[in-house]
Amino acid sequence: MKKKKFYEMIKISAVATSILAISLSATACTSTSAQASQTPQTPSQNTTSTINYGEIQDTHIRIEPIELTDQWDKVFPLSNEVNHRKVTFVNHFGITLAADLYEPKEYSGKLPAIAVCGPFGAVKEQSAGLYAQEMAKRGFLAIAFDPSFTGESGGYPRAFNSPDINVEDYQAAIDFLSTQDNVDPEQIGIIGICGWGGMAIQTAALDTRVKATASMTMYDMSRNTALGYFDSIDEEGRYNARVAYNNQRTEDYKNGTYTMAGGLPEEAPKDAPQYVKDYIAYYKTERGYHPRSLNSNNGWAATASGCLMNMRLFEYAPEIRSAVLLVHGEDAHSLMYSQDTYELLEGDNKELMIIPDASHTDLYDQMDIIPFDKLETLFKDAFSKDA
Repeated sequence: MKKKKFYEMIKISAVATSILAISLSATACTSTSAQASQTPQTPSQNTTSTINYGEIQDTHIRIEPIELTDQWDKVFPLSNEVNHRKVTFVNHFGITLAADLYEPKEYSGKLPAIAVCGPFGAVKEQSAGLYAQEMAKRGFLAIAFDPSFTGESGGYPRAFNSPDINVEDYQAAIDFLSTQDNVDPEQIGIIGICGWGGMAIQTAALDTRVKATASMTMYDMSRNTALGYFDSIDEEGRYNARVAYNNQRTEDYKNGTYTMAGGLPEEAPKDAPQYVKDYIAYYKTERGYHPRSLNSNNGWAATASGCLMNMRLFEYAPEIRSAVLLVHGEDAHSLMYSQDTYELLEGDNKELMIIPDASHTDLYDQMDIIPFDKLETLFKDAFSKDA
């Protein structure tokens, strides 16, 4: 019954498509371990101590002490060619973010640096960490971080997102990298995977410290949330989605808890679209499952998509002056996002690389398909121009 309900939601319901666009399309599900330990409170119970914000004039940047695992719990093995350690940094919203830092085993001087995030709803122990480790093997200092409200990073309530805060997460990562003694602040780039590929483009349009951006198997989450898979939702469908979203907000506030959207089934129905089968093959198996990953468990909060319903990313993407590489699989259902973004970008600073016979999720972890040589060249060429 659970599988049937899930599949019917993504198959026919415009309302559910908008709500699930975040939880599935950029690959989604939930951090049960993080949420099980926190009992939601009703609005009348949200007290431990009172704070008079009207009297606060302190503008210091404060990093919250957060507990991080000391276990190697990635879905990929640790390379003996890199050094690894956990780090934290804080964004402008006061949320402390958790990251894995990878650097070459041996190096001298200051390193070029890369911040990696994605897919949307994944954690740093999955694809982002794999990318970061590989780039460290190639001579970069790389961090893979958990976005606000997810994984080991701070932020409450859990399992929420915001395009504004997500871009700020990238910028906070750049803040951190720019101030490290062993990093060249003039040689910083970003990699975004899936829905975070879109956030990377949005960040590059804002942050002039970014010298190069690689957007891998990209989703435009604002477009996907508003229009659904394959732009299939019309105005009536969007209205119905807004009604469902706002009704859910009322219900959640009345109940004093945030309802979860629900995640992927353990097995794909036989008539499920291929991309659903691909997501399940990654997030629900040993290949990519992680207990803190939204995409591997219970999904996003049901109202997490509201911030993406009525806005569009990439308004100023044509003004990006730094290098942008869009990489997508030829067989990916999401290919149109990279193709359309390539057309949107202007100038000679852009490139679209289509990988033959590759699906959307192949670029998550298939080392023989992900063009790491191309990524290395992208960043080294961009950094050398600014040297």
